[in-house]
Amino acid sequence: MTHHVQPRNLIRALLLLWAIALAGVAGAQSPPPTRIGYVDMKRLLDNAPQVVAGRQKLEREFAARDTTLKADEKRAGELRARQTREAASLSRADADSLQREIDALDRSIKRSRDGLRADLKTRSDQELDRSWREINDAVVEFAREQSYDLIVPSPVVYASPKVDVTEQILERLRRQAAKGAAK
Repeated sequence: MTHHVQPRNLIRALLLLWAIALAGVAGAQSPPPTRIGYVDMKRLLDNAPQVVAGRQKLEREFAARDTTLKADEKRAGELRARQTREAASLSRADADSLQREIDALDRSIKRSRDGLRADLKTRSDQELDRSWREINDAVVEFAREQSYDLIVPSPVVYASPKVDVTEQILERLRRQAAKGAAK
């Protein structure tokens, strides 16, 4: 018995073979896998030399004002101790005068503390903005050079250690800081 292949079945078989061949070619030409990295931003902000240098700069910038404030606070404490110690022996006028001095010093301390806090916050924000731009630029440069498609910043629910690129970016920031210090 001879099998006679109908033209319609032959066409279907050829189309099926053609589809399988195309699928194989498409599979062979698939795009490279997507590269995703993770960056622990808190760790960068805590450890990047640019941020550390900014903090040290602020400490130096505000050291004199902080020392003056602490001296005033110490003086106010000494006046309060004197007031307590000599309360029974001070005349009414001397006690009132001492209380006015303490109150004036307390107001001065409060103004100084509030001004210092506001100025420090403003300067901290300025330093952080400068550092943030530098850190962000380092992340972008790293991603482009290493052919990453996506870098996800913290916080995230989960990131495998094999996608964590924080240390590599910290190293890049350290090199940039060293170059900047050498200039």
